[in-house]
Amino acid sequence: MLKTIDIVVLCGGLGTRISAVLGDTPKILAPVDGHPFLAILAGWLKGFGARRLVLCIGHLAHKVTAYLAATPLTDMAVATSIEAQPLGTGGALRQAMPLLTSDPVMVMNGDSWISADLGAFAADFHASGAEIAMLCVAVDDARRFGRVEMDAGGRVSAFAEKDAAHTGPGLINAGIYLFSQAALADLAATAAVSLEREFLATRPAGAIRAFVPDGARFIDIGTPESLAQAVEIIDRAKAS
Repeated sequence: MLKTIDIVVLCGGLGTRISAVLGDTPKILAPVDGHPFLAILAGWLKGFGARRLVLCIGHLAHKVTAYLAATPLTDMAVATSIEAQPLGTGGALRQAMPLLTSDPVMVMNGDSWISADLGAFAADFHASGAEIAMLCVAVDDARRFGRVEMDAGGRVSAFAEKDAAHTGPGLINAGIYLFSQAALADLAATAAVSLEREFLATRPAGAIRAFVPDGARFIDIGTPESLAQAVEIIDRAKAS
């Protein structure tokens, strides 16, 4: 399971697509069925044995630290890496590296949730021999997301940028990764701002293991519409 794995949550972005709804509430604290999204994420991760989170925060970081001070996450050690200025997902992960001691490290976007077995994801990563693994999910409409192409051996063969003209189903990056310490060292040697576009998408074809859980439900709370759907998606997944 995830007991010995450090879990990095990337949640320092500006949240511009949803700011009209959230105002001065950071996206990681967005209310979902009366609970901050961070509490939902933490409870979900604890179900897989997770014991240590590293939150990469920036915009409205003081709101996150105030929440943690007032409402500590039970049975979960939490460290914070605070960006003095926006660093992007790649820069945020680089800055947090001194806090990361496990091998591998799990990294996830702080605005999405998927009904996947993260323990199985970790087991598949260890068995694959890859230095990087990416959790992927099939969605009915991939236009809002960058798409992923996978070869017959379960490795990522190509990435495609977001394309509003690409309607219909597709395989997308669910925003959860496993990085070996060697892969983190490779990232540390770059100036990549975007973890996805400037680091992951530049890896050689076949370097990244793709894990695609069957029938997984996925939600990205980055827009007002998707935030409104989050309760239904999460509750339906838990009930199934």
